[in-house]
Amino acid sequence: MPSRTIPCGWLGRLSVALILTPLFSQAATSDPQAFGQIEKGRYLSVVSDCASCHTIPGSGHPFAGGRAIETPFGNLVAPNITPDLDTGIGAWSDDEFDAAVRKGIGRDGSRLYPAMPYNDYTKMSRDEVLAIRAYLNTVPPDRNPVVVNTLPFPFDIRAAMSVWDALYFTEGEYKPSPKKSAEWNRGAYLVTGPGHCGACHTPKSALGGDKTSRFLKGEALQGWYAPNITGDDKGLGHWTNDDIVSYLRSGHNQTSAATGPMAEVVSLSSSQMTDADLKAIATYLKSFSEVSDPPKPLRPDDPVMVAGAAIYGDQCSACHGLDGHGASKLFPSIAGSSAVRADNPATLVRIVLRGARSVATDEEPTAPGMPSYGWQLNDTQVAAVLTYIRNSWGAAAAAVSPSEVAFARTSLASRTE
Repeated sequence: MPSRTIPCGWLGRLSVALILTPLFSQAATSDPQAFGQIEKGRYLSVVSDCASCHTIPGSGHPFAGGRAIETPFGNLVAPNITPDLDTGIGAWSDDEFDAAVRKGIGRDGSRLYPAMPYNDYTKMSRDEVLAIRAYLNTVPPDRNPVVVNTLPFPFDIRAAMSVWDALYFTEGEYKPSPKKSAEWNRGAYLVTGPGHCGACHTPKSALGGDKTSRFLKGEALQGWYAPNITGDDKGLGHWTNDDIVSYLRSGHNQTSAATGPMAEVVSLSSSQMTDADLKAIATYLKSFSEVSDPPKPLRPDDPVMVAGAAIYGDQCSACHGLDGHGASKLFPSIAGSSAVRADNPATLVRIVLRGARSVATDEEPTAPGMPSYGWQLNDTQVAAVLTYIRNSWGAAAAAVSPSEVAFARTSLASRTE
């Protein structure tokens, strides 16, 4: 029986049609599960503040890496986490990505430095980490080779991190406390997990590990002081839950304005979080505190206080008021600010010497700033005015010494940011 010949062109068109029809149908009705995973990953990347480290501000290259991360041991450089196959994470497997984020293990098996806060991210689930990966896969690939390890010897030896991990790293997802509310547990997960608040606000040992006994009690970093954010009277004890939510959402509340590294956290992370999550964070932070004996304020007739009062009246009262209360959400209230009375005055000294601009957000777009007084006031005068505001209007804190100001002035002179 003679064979029947089917025209090649017709067969090819039929084959292509049969192959592509399900693909076009899938594209036309996008997979809601895939979209949901990507959106979940986008939100988790915001909560985890990935952009702060992995994007150079103003570069126009999101997540392409290259930003220096200052540590007490030297600088590291954040890697490229776009899906570029050669210089990013495009060729990584899911297992490799999860190991890096939650276990601190690099693609080549080497241990990561805790500038990548895997000791906090470990509290996320594998599914959450892979959702972040799914979102990053939607970012435009950016070819940007980065040399990550720029630490000096001997800190550049990654093998030493095995000792650090043994001392300070506990792998494992967050386990909710059955004795606490769902809101408290959500706040605890956000603060101790993806939010990695302790990376800045928890005091560190000589090896850079967290002093867990002083969790979130405040720590100096990069010329600033990340303050106590517990419910202590030296922390957020005088803030209401609404004050915390307002600060995290807009960068401003009745007493404070976010500046420095915290301004970037607000801009890139907390201002984009849901109100429910911000309320959960507030509930958690306010839930633990300890009462300490308040220090005694300096006498108003102390010579340093007298000098500081005169400087304050001339230079500061126009914005902050003679009563120190400022203007709500515009000029911070230094009379009611726990940061003013912090054990470490580094942030106050820095702001007076260099000035600062608060964060601009959609809710509070003004971004008022404070000018620098470093050119106008000498070390003794800066110390006097700061001592005055730390011991006025019912507040009490240790005096600031001229030597502290001199040290800060010298340190800041070598910084360009």
